[in-house]
Amino acid sequence: MRIVKSNSIFSFIYRFTVSYPSPSNFNYFWGFGFLALMFLLIQIATGIFVAMHYIPNVDLAFFSVEHIMRDVNYGWLLRYLHSNGASMFFIVVYLHIFRGLYYGSYIYPRHLLWLTGVSILLLMILTAFMGYVLPWGQMSFWAATVITNFLTVVPYFGKDLVQWVWGGYSVNNATLNRFFSLHYLFPFLIFALSLLHLILLHNSGSNNPLGVNSKVDTVPFTPYYLIKDFYGISAFFIFFSIFVFFMPNYLGHPDNYILANPMVTPPHIVPEWYFLPFYAILRSVPNKLLGVLVMVLSIIVLFFLPFFSFLNIRSNIFKPLHKLLFWFFLLDCLILGWVGGKPVETPYTEIGQFATFFYFFYFLFLLPLVNFFEKKLIYFYNFVYFK
Repeated sequence: MRIVKSNSIFSFIYRFTVSYPSPSNFNYFWGFGFLALMFLLIQIATGIFVAMHYIPNVDLAFFSVEHIMRDVNYGWLLRYLHSNGASMFFIVVYLHIFRGLYYGSYIYPRHLLWLTGVSILLLMILTAFMGYVLPWGQMSFWAATVITNFLTVVPYFGKDLVQWVWGGYSVNNATLNRFFSLHYLFPFLIFALSLLHLILLHNSGSNNPLGVNSKVDTVPFTPYYLIKDFYGISAFFIFFSIFVFFMPNYLGHPDNYILANPMVTPPHIVPEWYFLPFYAILRSVPNKLLGVLVMVLSIIVLFFLPFFSFLNIRSNIFKPLHKLLFWFFLLDCLILGWVGGKPVETPYTEIGQFATFFYFFYFLFLLPLVNFFEKKLIYFYNFVYFK
């Protein structure tokens, strides 16, 4: 008990991992946050060991990756854990976000918690993009060229900004060095933000499937939810192991196993699968400037989500219109991901434009409108019922 009552680091860890009062009605969707933290630690650990043998040089980067795969003891395992771990990391984070959307985890008093979560997502996107460039294959080089060229849409300073990021007049050795340095640094920033995310979670209390006061009926996190989370982790790691050991290149692009060649452009440049919805949104707007702005806004709009809700009822379980719209929104995101991997031609262009329209229509019009009408409906019901 001395450890529990003291103000030491052990007391802090004890309160966060053992005695934390958790709502008794958690389901398995609440385990994806813990799972995301596990994959972040895996990415940091495997990345450190892979970086020991990686050479950030345009003449040697591709061959250093091959050296890791063929010559370093268990280098193939480290590389496959790291590359497939990035995909698993995005899977669990996307599920974590959709769970938050469905159960209203962005509503006060958890608005700051949601804002830090979206900030983590932005850092993840930047980190994954720079990591995709490091193998210096065909898709790596051309993805870096295409994505960094988006900065040219900045008025007056666009071209200078691109050259500053490149460190020259094209994607070159300076670009690769900078991306490697930032790719190594950003995971530690994500980890720091994750700790802040956890502190805010423990400060406001966890949400629950019913969306009611989480401090009424609670159980200690350990052993109840620790065991439950490890069960979920074990099941998901089986899924992860299937990709690592049986189809490690399934989620990658075959062109990235070809040495980068600035003179040969791939017929169809596509990002990794977890960027495809945003890529589809970008392609849906014919104008380059507007396309980049809309793509950025598709993530920024998540920051404003806590301010779109006017109801004290959090969970969609009790909001039938919200529930129906949520499933349409989830389907829309899947369609955007599917369209993003297709060529820019009919009918994929038209489908992508419609899906992009619905994406923003959901956040900027449907959610505020449904919130307004449901609030009026609740007032009307209370007036009639309690009259």
